[in-house]
Amino acid sequence: MSGPLVLAIESSCDETGVALVEGGSRIHANVVASQVALHAPSGGIVPEVAARAHLRWILPVLDEAWSSAGVSWDDVGAVAVTRGPGLAGSLLVGINVAKTLAWVHDKPFVGVNHLEGHVYAAWLRDPGQAEGEPPPFPLVALVVSGGHTFLVEMQDHLTYRLLGQTVDDAAGEAFDKVGRLLDLPYPGGPEIQKAAEGATRHDTRFPRAWLGDSYDFSFSGLKTAARRTVDAARADAGLREPEEPLPHVVTAELAWGFQDAVVDVLVSKTVRAARESGARSIVLGGGVAANSVLRTRLAGEAEAIGVPLIVPRPGLCTDNGAMIGAAGARRFLAGERSGLDLEATPSLPLAR
Repeated sequence: MSGPLVLAIESSCDETGVALVEGGSRIHANVVASQVALHAPSGGIVPEVAARAHLRWILPVLDEAWSSAGVSWDDVGAVAVTRGPGLAGSLLVGINVAKTLAWVHDKPFVGVNHLEGHVYAAWLRDPGQAEGEPPPFPLVALVVSGGHTFLVEMQDHLTYRLLGQTVDDAAGEAFDKVGRLLDLPYPGGPEIQKAAEGATRHDTRFPRAWLGDSYDFSFSGLKTAARRTVDAARADAGLREPEEPLPHVVTAELAWGFQDAVVDVLVSKTVRAARESGARSIVLGGGVAANSVLRTRLAGEAEAIGVPLIVPRPGLCTDNGAMIGAAGARRFLAGERSGLDLEATPSLPLAR
């Protein structure tokens, strides 16, 4: 093998993920049990329900990953697990299973920052995929998910300088909230993208929170503007009852306008950060990175300044064990080890 084979577990929120990753890049197995259908009726994640679902699924997911990888415990160099940030109950399920496996099989144990996993997903390669050039340093990484939105600069592996972060709501949370306002199914991000594809006029404009020269992000005001715009649209359509849906053409225009506002801010700040920091590449990660409009626009803007964009396929942008294996292998090779007294850290920062 070209590097250590890491068994990795991810359970920070509502996805139960187990993977086996070789050398920090080559995926041997990556199995994820999603809880989207479970949380759809409430329109958002219920922490207690999420934790119980992890308890239900983690061992079947582990068994499936193990059987599909075709390896033995003799091949495994370390066990890695997400230690934070995330939901406390969900984190504890993965941490305790990972601790038990490391102890029983006498393997080194490595705790991983979930956000670092999203960054290192850019180094992953699927089985049979040709080796590509790794993202060159220095780079700027944008991570956009349901709970996090931030920009960091990396001069080398495992080194981060925080450039900006959300001062209120994350972009993914804003997508979910506005999706509910538009009576779209949960999760809101994919549904808003799908609805926006039906827009034809493209003349609905939502405000942008630029925050001056800062690289920080703010989406709470955008949510408020969306609520007011949706209320006005309902009044214009003569809708009086909450269960009465907006006409599809109106929903499409509103979805397009909201998505355009979010993407505009994310892309503009990221490209400016890359240009001003002298970055040689841009890495995009997190669940919202699965949005094709964000990927396409950021790729175009990055190309315009001569900087490549490295973004995982959509399935590796959402939470999964492989990204924890990639980051865990890097930490393991750097000599880091965690004790079996490792605790969950729900508010664990990546950089300050």
